[in-house]
Amino acid sequence: MTLAEAFRMTYDVRPSGVWSAPGRVNLIGEHTDYNDGFVLPFAIAARTSVAAAPRDDDLLRMRSLQQPSGDASVTLDALEPGRPEGWASYVAGVVWAVREQGHEVRGADLVVDGRVPLGGGLSSSHALEVAVAIAVNDLFGLGLDTDALADLTRLAENKFVGAPTGLMDQLALLRGQAGHALFLDTRSLHAEQVPLDPAADGYALVVIDTKVHHSLGDGAYADRRAACERAAAQLGLGSLRDLALDGLAQRLAGLDDELCRRARHVVTENARVPAAVDALRSRDWAELGSLMNASHTSLRDDYEVSCDELDVAVEAARRAGAVAARMTGGGFGGSAIALAPARRMPALRSEVVSAFAAAGWPTPGVFEVAPSDGARRDH
Repeated sequence: MTLAEAFRMTYDVRPSGVWSAPGRVNLIGEHTDYNDGFVLPFAIAARTSVAAAPRDDDLLRMRSLQQPSGDASVTLDALEPGRPEGWASYVAGVVWAVREQGHEVRGADLVVDGRVPLGGGLSSSHALEVAVAIAVNDLFGLGLDTDALADLTRLAENKFVGAPTGLMDQLALLRGQAGHALFLDTRSLHAEQVPLDPAADGYALVVIDTKVHHSLGDGAYADRRAACERAAAQLGLGSLRDLALDGLAQRLAGLDDELCRRARHVVTENARVPAAVDALRSRDWAELGSLMNASHTSLRDDYEVSCDELDVAVEAARRAGAVAARMTGGGFGGSAIALAPARRMPALRSEVVSAFAAAGWPTPGVFEVAPSDGARRDH
């Protein structure tokens, strides 16, 4: 059954259209986006789709094919942070944000089909929000451009859902291009499409989903962001983006140990992203691998957002021949990304699954990904 057919069975009318947005993997540049830094994400093939149609009243009705018992409905005037709860808050939050920004919309019926792994650090929540945003934009003729759509989905995430995320995910999902990673300056929003085609040189990008689910709405993510803001303030800076790599140890000497390590990660990670872009442009996979490996060490030791499952996945992938492996996404669970010779894929999968079994953990998901297109109207 197609999503359009599921919509018709649910609401007894045809949808006005079907819109979708992908998940994403961040190749490198973690926890730099809310520090005005550099990131290098790419969209993946897994997508979340939304079938929708406008209503003549102010009722918002929502259904998820993955959670059929979780139907939700709410009037537009009743939308507020915390209502509705659960998965529907990501849908409702976008509509709330549209209204907060002064746009006129009516109610709508929506059915969601989410195929981006939940809690895997692959931006499943942003995929849903962006898909809803482009649907609402089309349904009500708002005429919003990419940057405006990114802003309203960030508003929904920050103020309605309660996760203090930056703009990386939204822009990666909206601007993604097949065969490319997005080199994004989150301060200026200047973006470049950088060719990313490891298969041409016999390599594969592999996601390892630890199945340890995380939520960016919990306190740990907010704590990291607050620590960065405190560090910048104590250094007299508007953002850690303004802290240079040269002479870093001396500049950080006056901070306490925690703030020193948090700031050190952000500054060194910011330096790794442009270096990774250079490596991609020269197809230097070994250099890219070194940068990715250093990124994981920094995230594990200085930023402390890894976990046992992510570390075991990374170590197992490297043992199996990966030239690089690192956690990707917000951390505290979720997924790792590995760069490995394509011929090593069976061995890598076996090694990772065996390592998890030996630790008594559930079997992880191990699958290849490739840079794919961004959000779009499908029908």
